[in-house]
Amino acid sequence: MVWTLSLALYFLQEDPSAAAPPAASNTSALVEMIHNSGPVAFAVLVILLLASIFSWAIMFSKWSSFSRAHTQSQRFVRAFRKSTRLSEIAAVADQFRPSPLVAVFTEIHDEYQRQNGGRGLPRNPVALERAAQTASSEALTTMESRMTWLATIAAIAPFIGLFGTVMGIIDAFHGLGTAGAATLRAVAPGISEALITTAAGLVVAIPAVVGYNQLTARLREFAARMDDFGRELLNAIENAAMITPSQPQPPQPQPEEIRRRNF
Repeated sequence: MVWTLSLALYFLQEDPSAAAPPAASNTSALVEMIHNSGPVAFAVLVILLLASIFSWAIMFSKWSSFSRAHTQSQRFVRAFRKSTRLSEIAAVADQFRPSPLVAVFTEIHDEYQRQNGGRGLPRNPVALERAAQTASSEALTTMESRMTWLATIAAIAPFIGLFGTVMGIIDAFHGLGTAGAATLRAVAPGISEALITTAAGLVVAIPAVVGYNQLTARLREFAARMDDFGRELLNAIENAAMITPSQPQPPQPQPEEIRRRNF
């Protein structure tokens, strides 16, 4: 038993020490290749680094703003369905301002007020539908800001990395021709340094593509929710106008009969 425990401790102590040098050597080799890169490859890596930082900043900003908009939209819908008057919702709508549904409600409510003061059936329901579509379009345009930058980074990052790789390989073969030594040992370091830019381009592009697709899906959900809410609001206006009893009209005075005088 003692010999068994001694051998087990020996192998457990040897494994980490044996596995550590390759990892350290790989990391040091990667750092050394980046440090020894040519000016073109180094400039490409700097551009890709800035593009990666910018794309991640856009994704974090959009995820945060979309999360707030989703939360406030749920709260606004609950408050809207519990209320019985549009004036009550209009008074507290600013509290849910990050929600795009607030813009749809405000536009429809203002148009309804302009038509007949917010009472009875709307004189022009088509105008209310156009107001809802306009508000939805404006809200989506605001939410889509800077999304084109994310799509651009996702599309061009691999090509920027490929450009650095091509230029690095050209430099490697040019140095090989100048040295006159056609050996793998002479050309391998230059090619490996050049391929780093391609890997960097993929590292930048893949998260940008995933983030753009996820954010685009969220935008489609917001667009569908705004359309549904606009129709729900129009139905609520029409139903409330039909349920409200009509006010009794005051009796109209009867016109007096015209008396003719005989002269």
